[in-house]
Amino acid sequence: MKVLVTGGLGFIGSHTCVSLMESGYDVVIADDLSNSSADVQERIAKIAGKTPAFYKADVTDQAAMERLFSAEKPEAIIHFAGFKSVPESVENPLKYYANNVGSTLVLCALMKRFGTRFIIFSSSATVYGDNEIPYREDMEPCRATNPYGRTKAMSEEIIRDFAASEGGRHKAALLRYFNPVGAHESGLLGEDPRGVPGNLMPYIQRVAAGKLPCLTVYGTDYPTVDGTGVRDYIHVMDLAQAHVAALRKLEAEQPAAGAGRGDSESTYIYNIGTGRGTSVLEMIQAFERATGVHIEYKAGPRRAGDLPEYYACADLAEKELGWKAKRSVEDMCRDAWNWQKNIK
Repeated sequence: MKVLVTGGLGFIGSHTCVSLMESGYDVVIADDLSNSSADVQERIAKIAGKTPAFYKADVTDQAAMERLFSAEKPEAIIHFAGFKSVPESVENPLKYYANNVGSTLVLCALMKRFGTRFIIFSSSATVYGDNEIPYREDMEPCRATNPYGRTKAMSEEIIRDFAASEGGRHKAALLRYFNPVGAHESGLLGEDPRGVPGNLMPYIQRVAAGKLPCLTVYGTDYPTVDGTGVRDYIHVMDLAQAHVAALRKLEAEQPAAGAGRGDSESTYIYNIGTGRGTSVLEMIQAFERATGVHIEYKAGPRRAGDLPEYYACADLAEKELGWKAKRSVEDMCRDAWNWQKNIK
């Protein structure tokens, strides 16, 4: 099966490409390189033993994507391409709506035109907003507390409505994942965002490498175990393998009624997390244990749009996909540091 991976040279996309190729899928990547590098294609090839096709394309550019679909005729899509910074989305919401929602509209239209059967959407725990924890798939979504989360919730609704309208010709999986960290164990792939990182792990990595002087902990007075924010961190390779499991589910199974359904005949929804929360300070301590490197940090103010604590109930993914996160927080830290040491 040929799979189009949008944003496939990015952090999560590149690791998923490796898992797909190692599982026998033919991968085509679309990426505009706005937050990735072209040399990631070679890194993927070195790990997987085969070079994926690559198109430099903005997924919101319908003409460019039509040319890709005409040439490649993908049978499935895994849609990662999108902006992902909560603080930036608060500052510039229109940028996020235009890109994140616009790209989803383009892909659904092209799925209809070219007969692409499956789509797996890179959604987020942010769609739950300020909800009871642990987050469960049958909770009411669309309570996101920031524009980034609302673009994910809107894209989910677009995909659900599209799949439901097509009489079973198209199937969708919405994967609501939590906080991906870590790197491929080879050290060839990992997260290296441009500019000052907005996410915790790459910031820790750069402090450990001496590229930044100190980590700022945004918020130390939350009602959590130690006053810092608590998140469900998941190893990126566990997350990548969840996408393979979801694609196999779409290929092989007919949806049945049950918890976590979107539209019962067309869409699956799964949380992809570990089911455990880790605070910022606990993550710093885990990194120090795993690497032997001390991390300097200082307290800073809370960031707009952040919640005190959230983590997943991932039971449905284990039950229906046969998938479960296997790697520990220390594994995440060790692999992230191994990658950081290879960054020039």
